[in-house]
Parts: sequence; structure tokens; C-alpha cells
Amino acid sequence: MSLSTPPSRVQKLQASLQAKAKSEPEFRFYSLWDKICREDVLAEAYRRCRANRGAPGTDGETFADIDSFGREPWLRNLREELRAGSYRSAPLLRVWIPKSNGKQRPLGIPTVRDRVVQMAVVLIIGAVFEVDLLPEQFAYRPGRDAKAAVRRVFFQVTQDGRREVVDADLSDYFNTIPHGPLIRCLSRRISDGRVLSVIRMWLRSPVEERSEKGLKRTTEARDRGRGTPQGGVISPLLANLYFRRFLLAWERFGIGRRLDATISNYADDFVICCRPGNGVAAMKEMRGLMARLGLTVNEDKTRLVRVPEESFDFLGYTLGRFHGRAGKPYIGTRPSKKAIVRLRREIHDATSSRWNYMPPQERVERLNRMLRGWTGYFNQGPVLSVYRLIEDYTLKRFRRWLMRRRGQRGTGYRQYPDEYLFKTLGLFKLPRKPSDLANAKAGGTG
Repeated sequence: MSLSTPPSRVQKLQASLQAKAKSEPEFRFYSLWDKICREDVLAEAYRRCRANRGAPGTDGETFADIDSFGREPWLRNLREELRAGSYRSAPLLRVWIPKSNGKQRPLGIPTVRDRVVQMAVVLIIGAVFEVDLLPEQFAYRPGRDAKAAVRRVFFQVTQDGRREVVDADLSDYFNTIPHGPLIRCLSRRISDGRVLSVIRMWLRSPVEERSEKGLKRTTEARDRGRGTPQGGVISPLLANLYFRRFLLAWERFGIGRRLDATISNYADDFVICCRPGNGVAAMKEMRGLMARLGLTVNEDKTRLVRVPEESFDFLGYTLGRFHGRAGKPYIGTRPSKKAIVRLRREIHDATSSRWNYMPPQERVERLNRMLRGWTGYFNQGPVLSVYRLIEDYTLKRFRRWLMRRRGQRGTGYRQYPDEYLFKTLGLFKLPRKPSDLANAKAGGTG
């Protein structure tokens, strides 16, 4: 929002709620449902959900369907349901997405209708809880991001000398958060029973999975009393609120002060940076607190790293010892091997023969979105050599795709020179020199 643009009514409402929460840390909000049901709040919730796109849920309804029906009457009907107390959430649609280790992660996709209501709730209660979240938490918060978390860890290791790092991993964090303690986290600030009731309903939603064998419906979350499904709009906020309990316990018991150990957290990823000699004790304390919170540490992936002798990955970056000019060693960050492999796989898929029917311009647009997003995130540390590898691979794959599309064989170097790919087709050119990288960051891609 520019300085000349006045804040919207929703932004003013959020600012008011946030100011109240900040000025009175013990205050419990008893009248929030009426704000969630406001026309402007629901309209803003719809706008944000539509901008995020996303697949339809179990009812098959899409944003295009809603726009065809009429957004205003659709929102009006939803508002009437909410105000009358007749709103009921639909089952979640389970889909599986591949993980970097070859396994699959389950997502629970709400219907568009449920996503809009969840977003409306987040717009209101998110403003309340934002002031309670801690500086160590970087995920899904205004003004914070994953790169800021990486920078914090980098400075903890390089400037503050905390070179023993607990590289921690929780087993299926989102799906193991216990409902009872989570609701108590919410109740600390919210006494509006209607808000708490609808959140409980979302947490207990059944899941439907469709396959060639038919429809399978489960009530695992309700039966186990655990889990906030990944894919839900409200899940990131709930995950932040529950992880806050661990951070508060770490502080309350004086563990960080006693061991000179700091935590940096992004969603279910976190590391603990410690003074040399304190890492083993920090890991033991972390395990004990997680067990008390009903969470499980993934022992296969949790380890103690001593920098610079060893390195570790955090949020797509590798932090450890590298060598500069003349072989001079230094501690730094660069894109992890996993992140590079994942991007190469996406480039490979985007230039496979199944897209031969598409015009080249559409493939360029897809590749450009991919490359701009990747370089916009991975622009910290010595990245230029990685950029060269990525660009060379992209050019090789894209040229071969263009040749196959014409029914020809060969590398395509003569038929499609760099100038044609970059200037005529408009393929994104990755920074090649430090000055290019600086200009790219100044231009907003960082």
C-alpha cells in the first residue's frame, strides 16, 4: 500500500484489535464473531483466497464457478449462514504431494467456502495473536520471512560464536498438534464461544480421499484429537501458536540463558544455536519439552552439528564452511544441494515432451516464473556460480524441447542461439556478475 493510499476498513479494524491486544496482554476478546461476519471482512477474505488460487475441495466448486454465479450473492448467502449459526464445514479433500526424500506429504484441502471463512477468522484473530508471537518465529508473519530466519542463524553462528547447532526435526508436526492444548492457547485470548466452536469443527473435519477404488472417508483427526491439516488457511496460525508454547517453556525454565542457546523457528523447521560444549544439553532439554507438549522428535533427522567442521541445511540454504578466492575458508550460506536438485527436476518437468503442444511463449512464462521465484529467494551468499549452472541447464533443456516440438533431433544450439531465447522469446536471464545481482536485488526480486 502506498503512502497516498488510505487504509481500508479491514486494516483499520485489524490495527484496532492489535493495539488493544498489545496494550492489554491479559485481555480476552469476547466479541469477535460479529467482526468475522462483516461484509468487508468476508469480501477481503474472498479476495485473498482467490489470489492464492488453489484446487477445489470435496464439493468441486471453483472460484470460476462462484464468479459465474455472482460473487456478491455468494458472499451474501455465506454471511447469512454465519450470522444464523447454520454454517457447517465440509470434509477435507486429501491429496498427496511429493517430498524431497521421495515420500509423500498429505494435504487436506478445504472447499473454497471453508477457505473463505477460515481466512476471515485469520484476518481477525491473526491481528490479536500477532503481538503475542515471539521474535524467534518467522513464518506467516507480516514483515518476516524465511530469509530473515536464515540470516538470524548465520549471525548467531558467525558473529555470536554459537557454533554448536541442534539441527532439529519434528515428526509430522502439523498432524500431531493436540487439539485440547491448542484450544487452550486460543482461549487465552478468545472467549467468544462461536469462534472457538468453528475452529474445533475445522480441526475435527473428516477427510475424503478419492482413488480408482472409490471414495474413502476417515475421521482420524477427531478420533485422535490431534492435527491441524496442512492445506487449511488457518493451519499456519495455529501451528505458530502451538510452537510458541515450546519457546515460552524454553524461556520460562531459563534454558536459553543457562546454555546460551537461541532458537530460530519457521513453521515446523527450527534450529538451536549454542555455545561450544552446550549442544548436547540443549538437545536433551529440547527433547524433554517436546515430549511434554505431546510432540515427537524425529531422531533420524535430528542431529548436533559443529560448525565449521560440519554443515547443515536450514530453509533451503546450506550453512557451513566454504572457500573463496585463493582457497581462503569462510563460514557462509549458499543454496543447498536439495534445493538445486529440486529446481532442476522442475525445469526438467516443465520442458518434457508432454508440453510439446504448447506454444513456446507459454513455456517461457512458466520457466520465468520458476526462475524468478527461485533466484528471488536464493540471492544470499555466493550464488553466481549456482546461477550459471541453473541457466546453462535451463538453456539446454529448453533448446531440446524446441527441437522435439518441431520433430527434430539435436541440441538446438545453432537453431536457437542465446540472443533468440533471451531477446526474442524473453527467457529470464539470471544474474551473471555481482553488479547484475545487486541490480536485481534493488529491483525487488530479492
